[in-house]
Amino acid sequence: MQISVSAMIRGLITLITAVALPLAAVAADGTAKPTKRKAAASAKASPAKSSKSAARSKRVRTVAFVPARPSFGQIAGLHSTVDALELKSSVALVMDQDTNEVLFSKNPGAVLPIASLTKLMTAVVVTDAQLPLDETLTITQDDVDTEKGSRSRLTVGTQLTREEMLHLALMSSENRAAHALGRHYPGGLDAFVAAMNRKAIELGMNDTHYVEPTGLSSRNQSSAHDLASLVKEASTRPLISELSTSPEYQVMVGRRMQAFHTTNGLVRSPEWDIGVQKTGYISEAGRCLVMQAKLAGRKLIMVFLDSAGKYSRIGDAERVRRWVNQLAPVVPAVAAPATVAHEAPKLTS
Repeated sequence: MQISVSAMIRGLITLITAVALPLAAVAADGTAKPTKRKAAASAKASPAKSSKSAARSKRVRTVAFVPARPSFGQIAGLHSTVDALELKSSVALVMDQDTNEVLFSKNPGAVLPIASLTKLMTAVVVTDAQLPLDETLTITQDDVDTEKGSRSRLTVGTQLTREEMLHLALMSSENRAAHALGRHYPGGLDAFVAAMNRKAIELGMNDTHYVEPTGLSSRNQSSAHDLASLVKEASTRPLISELSTSPEYQVMVGRRMQAFHTTNGLVRSPEWDIGVQKTGYISEAGRCLVMQAKLAGRKLIMVFLDSAGKYSRIGDAERVRRWVNQLAPVVPAVAAPATVAHEAPKLTS
């Protein structure tokens, strides 16, 4: 059977077409080109993927650095004051408790917010009132911080004795405990604050003013000289000395026993013999620390205000301790005061 030339040509064309069409679906780089259906699906998926990527990118871009609020001391330029010990605190005072001799001072008359150093006066007023230490006090919504929004493990409804509240206020700087102490004072919170200010006047603390018992308000203000007087007074109260230097304490909060710890790690150090201490911090005040401690055979009162770093107030205390110990062999009884830089103007809120 003979096949015509035209039939052979038609068959050849059909064969070439059958082979050529699949090859056309392959890209020049060897990857398969998407079909119309796949291309459409890809086009639909692409905006979703890009939108998710954009969302992730947007979330990253919205994270911004928020600088810390400057303290009153920073605003006033107190940190530019140069001192012989190169302290990080803008205000400092070291005084012999027995002789009132000032060994070291730096801007001692500057009046600044004192944060939780306030709680030392809270403790003095509570002990002066001679209220029952075993009386049960209750944390209420009134004790919740609306000034700074700080947190507390003393939930509303927590019941502790007055002594337990005082312990946590001094050792762990518990704001709700301090506020509850003031609220349970005869006559209420207003009467308590009035008693705080009367006591300040009695102690000759003329640069000091209180508006509440916790220290959360920047309107609680004082100077280093005034705070030295407060520490001296507090050191005469055995209960304040004992509770403020306690390293840890456990209380029942609801149905659970909770452990609280000191805010001042120096009370655990074998190199320190601390009689009274209190720390404090709010952004307006910076990091603060007051202590009465025995160094080189002397009872010294130390005040550090407006320290910029988290641990710098502790570092400043260590610098003073080393400095005093170096002086002791040379001058066992009296140490010459350090060079005092100019005092900064008093500040008001």
